[in-house]
Amino acid sequence: MNTLIPGTEAEAAGFIVEAARAGIALAIRGGGTKTAMGRAALHETVLSSKSLTGITLYEPAELAIAALAGTPLRDVERALDEKGQEFSFEPPDLRGLLGVTGEPTVGGLAAANLSGPRRIMAGACRDSLIGIRAVNGRGEVVKSGGRVMKNVTGLDLVKLLAGSWGTLAFLTEVTFKVLPKPERRGTLVLTGLNDRKAAAAMAAALGSPFEVSGAAHLPAGIAGEAPRTYLRTEGFAFSVRHRLEALQGLLASLGRAEVLDDAMAADVWRMVRDVEPFAGSDEVVWRIAVAPSRGPDVAEALAGIPGARWFYDWGGGHLWAAVPGEGDAGAAAIRQSVAASGGHATLVRAPAELRNRVPVFQPLAEPLMRLSRGIKQAFDPAGVFERERMYAGL
Repeated sequence: MNTLIPGTEAEAAGFIVEAARAGIALAIRGGGTKTAMGRAALHETVLSSKSLTGITLYEPAELAIAALAGTPLRDVERALDEKGQEFSFEPPDLRGLLGVTGEPTVGGLAAANLSGPRRIMAGACRDSLIGIRAVNGRGEVVKSGGRVMKNVTGLDLVKLLAGSWGTLAFLTEVTFKVLPKPERRGTLVLTGLNDRKAAAAMAAALGSPFEVSGAAHLPAGIAGEAPRTYLRTEGFAFSVRHRLEALQGLLASLGRAEVLDDAMAADVWRMVRDVEPFAGSDEVVWRIAVAPSRGPDVAEALAGIPGARWFYDWGGGHLWAAVPGEGDAGAAAIRQSVAASGGHATLVRAPAELRNRVPVFQPLAEPLMRLSRGIKQAFDPAGVFERERMYAGL
């Protein structure tokens, strides 16, 4: 496979112009850690951002950091850590789940719009993304947003390109707002709740004034013999201590909530964030998003799939499900349940053959598909970028 590695934004634009003239489809790559996600479209040429590296702006006082798209995520997180800051949305590391190596990049993070457990409090990756530079399918450099919060104005292409999986433009620089790290993170664990009682516990905690930043439920057999429900709050140590005690009182009718050791809690939230319970298996993995109150309804549908396993994040509104890979890998049952619950489902891990036979992303109604085609045409009229990565024929 031919790989194009531009050293500058201008060089990337030149490669894209030539590809458009020659009718060549380009696969977009950063660290190569998410190539197994999306439809398994075939491309003979890769456009890589791996030489576009480096932090281009960091203003700790402005809570903003900018980096070229190929910059390893760990380098940015290291720079933030030195100043006691972090990404608010808790970026997941799915290499274990996907069985890949390489280094995740900040451009790939933005293109995939992946978020961890703190999304319920801090918003998604796209909510922290305040600026981008990119090259569209015509070879034109596009700039949107700003490099500090007070300069973010204009048409919000930032939110459009976040989660577009490289199908609309080649990202060259991204800018994120960041937050100070909390002094302490405290976690409660309730043991023995079934899915519906766990959903009720998480709803009560999230509806309280105690600023819960993580709410997850692991049914029996996922990470132990007994089901466990985890609730996290963070901030100044004295405030966290008070809020944990208040949450214990709030949830007393559902069972005894114990304070988890902080080091053990960090391991739990990393496990939830990175979907570690399903790493290393040969099961197909789905990511399902619904209203938190409907999570147990989806779980009932999953229970009808022999061998299915699942756990909850985001207060019950985010289910990770692992199912055997036979047939449609539960696609029909999952899509039907999601349709009834008003959510969406994404096929995250599956063999290439299945990813091209079963829709990976939530199927769109025809009006939305027409809109998507129009956006694709506007950004990439020659179809240079990631053909059919998200939907067949697009």
